[in-house]
Amino acid sequence: MNRPDNFQKYLELRAEYPVFTYESYSIELVDHEIVIRFSFNLNDRFQFYPETRIPVRPGISDLFFNSGGHPEDLKIFAFNIGMIELISYWKAACSPRVIVKPHTLDQEQIRWWKKIYFNGLGEFFYLNGIDDPDEETFMEIVSEGPPVGSPSFELNDDAAIVPIGGGKDSVVTLELLRTNRIDILPLIMNPRGATLNCIKAAGFTPDNIFLINRTIHPQLLELNAKGFLNGHTPFSAMLGFNTILASVLSGRKHIALSNESSANESTVEGSKINHQYSKSFEFEQDFRNYVSRYLSAKPNYFSFLRPLSELQIAALFSRYESYHDVFRSCNAGSKTDSWCGKCPKCLFTFTILSPFIGRERLIRIFGKDLFADQTLTLFLRQLTGLEKVKPFECVGTVDEVNAALQQTIESLNNRELPLLLKDYPNSTAGRSLAPGQFKRMLTAFVPEHNLEPRFELILKNALSWLSK
Repeated sequence: MNRPDNFQKYLELRAEYPVFTYESYSIELVDHEIVIRFSFNLNDRFQFYPETRIPVRPGISDLFFNSGGHPEDLKIFAFNIGMIELISYWKAACSPRVIVKPHTLDQEQIRWWKKIYFNGLGEFFYLNGIDDPDEETFMEIVSEGPPVGSPSFELNDDAAIVPIGGGKDSVVTLELLRTNRIDILPLIMNPRGATLNCIKAAGFTPDNIFLINRTIHPQLLELNAKGFLNGHTPFSAMLGFNTILASVLSGRKHIALSNESSANESTVEGSKINHQYSKSFEFEQDFRNYVSRYLSAKPNYFSFLRPLSELQIAALFSRYESYHDVFRSCNAGSKTDSWCGKCPKCLFTFTILSPFIGRERLIRIFGKDLFADQTLTLFLRQLTGLEKVKPFECVGTVDEVNAALQQTIESLNNRELPLLLKDYPNSTAGRSLAPGQFKRMLTAFVPEHNLEPRFELILKNALSWLSK
């Protein structure tokens, strides 16, 4: 993989812009909408004013206010959303000193934030050719201001929020909880075609979802255009802090994510660099501990699909045919609500579904036969472990991809292989798994998870048909 060498630029920007400041935030109720505004500045040269807006809807996001709460009571949640929003703006110059003015952070909090910044930006550093950052010294966080406390509120132990991303994973969570009579509320941040179409397929209307509208301040885009540093940030961590606020506003205790065990595998072999770090079990554990200690112990943030692999999720998703034409996982095609058919995420999704959905049906879903496209050869090599770096996308493990391909090839019953797969059986990847591995992977249940017994039982019951 060819990476740009931005290390010198990184050093120059840090020297020119040594201080980044979290100046302030506000949260208020304006015309039936919660408006959260942040103020950041880069060395008193550039200012950023991102916003988050949440419509206050009857029976959805108004329970906290109906119980006597006020926007001022929610400051602790808004402040922490600002702390994770900051990362998108800080990375433009990677200032070595960050000043947090609104509130005081203790030393353990500072260590926590430095860890999520460091690991959440692992891909950013790697792809920019910045290979020397040290977690202890890459940034210093200094905090000022008064402490802030958590408000009093109650949550319903029988109700859950399910964030919807428009892909197969959140569909599986939505369907399994819905059909098992869990009182669920879909949550969507910045709605798009696939997210709205998936909740419609589940029987919800756009008025019956928890909606979050997040905007990026244009000044950041202008700096990116001028050549400041840019790259991936831990979106799922940012979503996590927003879901805690959603839990409080809606009165729902459980926040059921759809991150699977596959997210734990690093993207760069032999390193901790992981495109999905903020979807990993390590982050989930850290986040739960932070929320319990510094925000509130009442919300229950967990990933419902954590015991499963992408392979198992694909098998479960294959049963939900009403979603097959509306789900989307392609980042390149997100603005047009389409599968681009040219990226590693499209190829991965096509591959992981191929043992469970007929080839002709898959071709109709994706608009083309991705196994017939030789231009995707490099992506296949990356996904199957023939390259040391996987695609920087939310994809499954190398073993899962190889298991899916081997099962798909076996199902062809010696018919001619598609162009992209002709050399695969003779490759080291094609010979990497022992016989019977596909079946064993379908019935596995990873013990490292945070599911309460009732949620664990739902998941195990859903998997029972795979062992038949």
